[in-house]
Amino acid sequence: MKILITGTAKGIGKATAEYFLDKGHEVAGLDVLGSSIDHMNYTHHIADVSDENTFPELDGIEVIINNAGVQNCNDIEINLKGTIKISEFYISRNTRAVVNVASTSAHTGAEFGEYAASKGGILAYTKNLASRLAPQGATANSISPGGVKTEMNLPVMEDEKLWNQIMDLTPMKKWAEPEEIARWIYFLAVENKSATGIDIIVDNGENTCGAKFIWPE
Repeated sequence: MKILITGTAKGIGKATAEYFLDKGHEVAGLDVLGSSIDHMNYTHHIADVSDENTFPELDGIEVIINNAGVQNCNDIEINLKGTIKISEFYISRNTRAVVNVASTSAHTGAEFGEYAASKGGILAYTKNLASRLAPQGATANSISPGGVKTEMNLPVMEDEKLWNQIMDLTPMKKWAEPEEIARWIYFLAVENKSATGIDIIVDNGENTCGAKFIWPE
């Protein structure tokens, strides 16, 4: 299958691209940064998800994975509008699945305000996509990670005091690895054939104890 993934330079996007490649798929990655993936079935494109003028022409894309995102910097433009722009640009009769990466903050609001709003908008847009794509047998779903061990979260991961506070509030006393989120995305995009318009929360139980946002002051 031909897969389009945004935000593949690092973190969840990179892990997801590598997982799909390991499964034998052809992957096109989009990011404002250069590529760190070297694979014969991977093609990297420098593009800004908020600017349609930078989008490459790609034929035969069957799965769209909107992962590109920022925190506390143009969140609405990139996280929400970027997801919408990429989807509307590349959706076609070839589309079999769309998976959008949201966040537990979409459910709790426990984040920077604009970030939480951008992710909440992704949930609503995913439902809209699901209703439009269903007639052609395609699915549209989202995944809402809680804490994930990525570079974006280094400010708390490398601060022992803040990290201990977070672990005190996390029932399973851990965060997810990017590869775990990649496997969930793969399931929703490839193995799933019937679930559509849903959001999967993967947060090690954060929501069960009431979410609280912890970040350096």
